[in-house]
Amino acid sequence: MIPVLDWARFATGTDRAGFVRDLGHACRDTGFFLVTGHGIPQSLIDDTFAAADAFFAQPDAVKAQADIRNSKNNRGWSAEGTENLDDSKPDQTDRKEAFNIGLELSADDPRVSEPFRGPNLWPDLPGFRGTALAYFDAVHRLGIDLHRPIALDLGLDEHYFAPFLDSPLATLRMLRYPGGTAEPGKIGAGAHTDYGSITLLMGDGEPGLQVQPRGKDWIDVPHVPGAFIVNIADCLMRWTNDVYVSTPHRVQIPKNPRRSMAFFLDPNPDAVIEALPGTGAAKYPPVTGAEYLKMRLDATYAEKVTM
Repeated sequence: MIPVLDWARFATGTDRAGFVRDLGHACRDTGFFLVTGHGIPQSLIDDTFAAADAFFAQPDAVKAQADIRNSKNNRGWSAEGTENLDDSKPDQTDRKEAFNIGLELSADDPRVSEPFRGPNLWPDLPGFRGTALAYFDAVHRLGIDLHRPIALDLGLDEHYFAPFLDSPLATLRMLRYPGGTAEPGKIGAGAHTDYGSITLLMGDGEPGLQVQPRGKDWIDVPHVPGAFIVNIADCLMRWTNDVYVSTPHRVQIPKNPRRSMAFFLDPNPDAVIEALPGTGAAKYPPVTGAEYLKMRLDATYAEKVTM
């Protein structure tokens, strides 16, 4: 039900049409697919996991110096028990911790005044910043590239989405789920859909991630070493006028500690999200990338997010 797609089929031109067809089917059906052959070095993936491990191994008092609740830009550390992704279960808390990194901009970059822009909160760990930014940039490029077959599947110019994603409100989220047994009112990550255009997730192989396709029961997402798990998120579903599907997913409390790195590719803050050409009468009013992200963050955190 969740296909594995080899990016080399498209990137090398050996089977572009077949790749577009298979990707388009996945985007309309489960909204999830796995991508192999993406070209991001395994060494960079391993180094980024190691950097995340080093951060999470620190005492909470040290991590709290970068508490996300003190950031206006969705940056920093989110402590275990401070989030609830399942709106339908307000008494349930997520049993995970996370560290968020956004697009790195210099202090004199004119974009720093845009909504959700601002400095990243870097921990005092050797090599952390350089490794995290290298990974951020590599997955950002892959995310833009994946929008090329998406555009072709939708009957658009291959590079249609590029101007909307070149300065994105993207977030790299390092995640750690402590292992253990299920507890009442606790879950690894509650059932939810993602906010942006697409999400690219790299896991460590520990089970827990599940998807609920329309009209079906929850199913486990398979692990393919080195492959990214990619899913359609709500903003792209809205953009395609519901042609694509953003599917609920959750993380069960794993038996052993589980680590993952999620790259949420949200559009540029000023990108206007409206029904794409050829998708019929618009079901939703136009909204900017920043406005849409604010709506979604407000639903997740107890305190309202400012722009």
